[in-house]
Amino acid sequence: MFVTDSRDGNHNVILETVTDGGARYAMAQQYIPEIVDSGDKRIMLIDGDPVEKALVRIPPEGDHRGNLSTGARAEVRPLTDRDVWICRQIGPVLRERGLLFAGFDVIGDYMTELNVTSPTGIRELVQATDLRVAERLFDVIESRLSA
Repeated sequence: MFVTDSRDGNHNVILETVTDGGARYAMAQQYIPEIVDSGDKRIMLIDGDPVEKALVRIPPEGDHRGNLSTGARAEVRPLTDRDVWICRQIGPVLRERGLLFAGFDVIGDYMTELNVTSPTGIRELVQATDLRVAERLFDVIESRLSA
């Protein structure tokens, strides 16, 4: 993950490196400064319905990455009105497509990523709360299998 802009003397070499000279795709997004103070929220959906709390990853001082593996601090917070609004937009679509478990990330007011193959954060969320995320997921799976 790189932070750069057109005034950065390394801008072109960063783009060349991450795209292997234009041979590979790269994903870019506008820098969202709220990452520094508000962190990167992981919100989980089970059968399109949100888990009531989010795992928030706050970057360490001097870093912009909210990855726990790079030293970010984890906090648990209730969903905001904006988070719930985003859930209402994507939850029904995920349910229609048969995605029983997904996690998405929010920085500031923006959804930045949708994880459908291996959303992480259950362990940290469960350790910090009384939420039974895995149990809820398996209840949904069981209800689908018995239907």
